Amino acid sequence: MRRLPRQTDPHVLVGFETNDDAGVYKLADDLALVQTVDFFTPIVDDPHLYGQIAAANSLSDVYAMGGRPISALSIVGFPEKGDPDLLEQILRGGLAKMSEANCSVVGGHSIRDDDMKFGYAVTGVINPQRVWRNVGARPGDALLLSKAIGTGVISTALKNGRASEESLAAATASMTRLNRDAAEALREVDALAGSGPGAIHAVTDVTGFGLLGHAREMAAGSGVSLEIVHAQVAYLPGAADAARAGHLAGGLKNNREFVGDCVGFADAVPEEFRNLLFDPQTSGGLLVAIAPEAVDAALAALAQRGVAARPIGRVLAQRSPLIQVL
Repeated sequence: MRRLPRQTDPHVLVGFETNDDAGVYKLADDLALVQTVDFFTPIVDDPHLYGQIAAANSLSDVYAMGGRPISALSIVGFPEKGDPDLLEQILRGGLAKMSEANCSVVGGHSIRDDDMKFGYAVTGVINPQRVWRNVGARPGDALLLSKAIGTGVISTALKNGRASEESLAAATASMTRLNRDAAEALREVDALAGSGPGAIHAVTDVTGFGLLGHAREMAAGSGVSLEIVHAQVAYLPGAADAARAGHLAGGLKNNREFVGDCVGFADAVPEEFRNLLFDPQTSGGLLVAIAPEAVDAALAALAQRGVAARPIGRVLAQRSPLIQVL
């Protein structure tokens, strides 16, 4: 992507050059579009749940930018001899989750594909003055995380026939939950700053690059370092057991190879938790860098909406390693 020509349209507020969660295009002084696309192969056996998870995951990038999703286009890859009833259940699941988000599905595109794929291109709206980026974290900020992690190892354990009903139910509930409630709570806290810069300094959703991969993007793009306390991170039930048993997705290993040089672990951090911090997430939570004086208000607003967010660390002046895990 770095080899492509830079765009010169002044209305592009956020483009692909910054590795952000979604693009933002300004229409007027008080209105901009947020645009994103995401799709993937099945990670659960139930087609209706697969559709819901794919929709929640596609919507997440709009919420991570502080936007409100309004419309979506479906993206489908389906085997030529596949069961059309199966496809209907996938589409129904996706439509149910989009309806929950008050986001209209206005069309889409499908192709014949030996590997089933499903997702959406989503458009949202936002005030150009209130765009959250995955950069902008400041030394002294607190780090909040709005969901537990571990969906990757649990999904891999499922494929290996080793996932417990409890862990699968918890992972499914997490993956199908919209990040809307978390984003609305954070917008409420951010609005208390009035016309100023706001209390929310950087936001990203934790997805395929894992917590440490997305934390790296935030740290590097903001010119800061991050300190994460592994014991303060919430882990899905059964996630530590799955990681300990070696149910590690290929994406986890790729994340560790790519990000590992930027991360320093305290000797006391167990190996299974090191792996979980690299675990690729599907429809994961929001990672937030927030002014320390706004933490209590944010946690209260999140809890009021049923979001069990946790403080997991802090932002420091840039140093080596870029991310320190205690």
